[in-house]
Amino acid sequence: MEIMPRVVVTGLGAICAAGNYPEHIFNSVLDGNVSIAEHMGWDVENWPCRVAGVVGINPRELINDRKLLKLIKKTDVLGIYVAEKALDSAGISKYRESMAIEADESFAQRFGIYGGTSGALHSTQYDFLPLIKEANGSTLIIGEKLNNYINPMWLLGNLPNNVVCHVGIRNKLKGPNAFITNHSTSGMLSIIEAFESLRIGDTDRAIAIGHDAPIDPQTVLYYHITGLLAKESLIPFDSKRSGCILGEGGAALVLETLDAASARSAVIHAEILGKGCTSEAQGLLPVRMDGDGVLRAICLSLEQAGLSTQQIGMIVCHGNGTITSDLSEGEAIRKVFGSKIPPITCFKWAFGHTLGASGSIDTVLAITALQRGIVPAIATLKNIDQSLEDLPIAKAHMEPVTNTALILSRGFGGQNCALIVRANSRRGSE
Repeated sequence: MEIMPRVVVTGLGAICAAGNYPEHIFNSVLDGNVSIAEHMGWDVENWPCRVAGVVGINPRELINDRKLLKLIKKTDVLGIYVAEKALDSAGISKYRESMAIEADESFAQRFGIYGGTSGALHSTQYDFLPLIKEANGSTLIIGEKLNNYINPMWLLGNLPNNVVCHVGIRNKLKGPNAFITNHSTSGMLSIIEAFESLRIGDTDRAIAIGHDAPIDPQTVLYYHITGLLAKESLIPFDSKRSGCILGEGGAALVLETLDAASARSAVIHAEILGKGCTSEAQGLLPVRMDGDGVLRAICLSLEQAGLSTQQIGMIVCHGNGTITSDLSEGEAIRKVFGSKIPPITCFKWAFGHTLGASGSIDTVLAITALQRGIVPAIATLKNIDQSLEDLPIAKAHMEPVTNTALILSRGFGGQNCALIVRANSRRGSE
């Protein structure tokens, strides 16, 4: 049997409403801070959901490139920022400075880029609204006056794969690349694609990026109409939970084969052990209440990792605060782990559901939690739903049973992903 390379994590980057570095975000979560507030992107006085987890940092503070900032969207800014922070964290640029030209060229060609976001936002179409109003149904007027309303660079500013493109250009990375738009599993799927590219030998190193900035009027309104949004707070697993709150953010991980990381004496944060991806095939919004899709994803990840359930030290749930998702997620965990369930936590309560970035952020925070030896409490959780009371959900900080975590990510269309990571070592607060 062919032995696949081991895949390790050597760089981390993250940003959301709770902070712009992994440690900042994690410390905010530990302190029980809720970084969700009334968003000011438009007049929300009579809006059904007025709060969100917004990244309020000036884009120039994240990317000091005025020409680029004129072209790309906020979601792209977040993605490029976390990617370059992860590359810095891994020491990639510094390592390449010492390489000969031919060696650096080979390094670049064997460095992959994988990205993910939830998909095109409604706001990408807003530039067309004044023209559509003036045309009053006439396609002839639209054709005649299009250039007066729409910048000829419009398409380049709205490509969903902008982050993959610009990270490659800015950092001279020339290896395999792909971009995923599969709702809120996209970020975790970017990690999984990078993981598999390393295992099959397509790349020696890769960066996986998840990013999203879904706070626009139509997105918020449509999520509200579908009954998915809470009005004020995101309280997963609580008896009074009523839905999720949207947030902005991004996270990135630099992955390398163990041999490649060892060859440059890289600091190793964690190892990726296994993954599982499934679909419930029920429709766009419904989820199976028996947890079938989540259960199968967990079992696939355990099988690939070669682990038993008792070797999992903590579980990071999707935890989006919707009634059916929480219950079905709990049911799946109960069926897989039986009576010996490790501590359970989640992170969206602190900064919102960042959709395509959520799986990436959860993975970065899970690694940080294992390194710190803490399973953070869900600060908004006051009264656990009676149907979930048997689960060891963290109402107070707990300690992981082992240095291995299971992370779950779910999305529209019955999509489910599970990822297992093992922290290399525990360390104190930075």
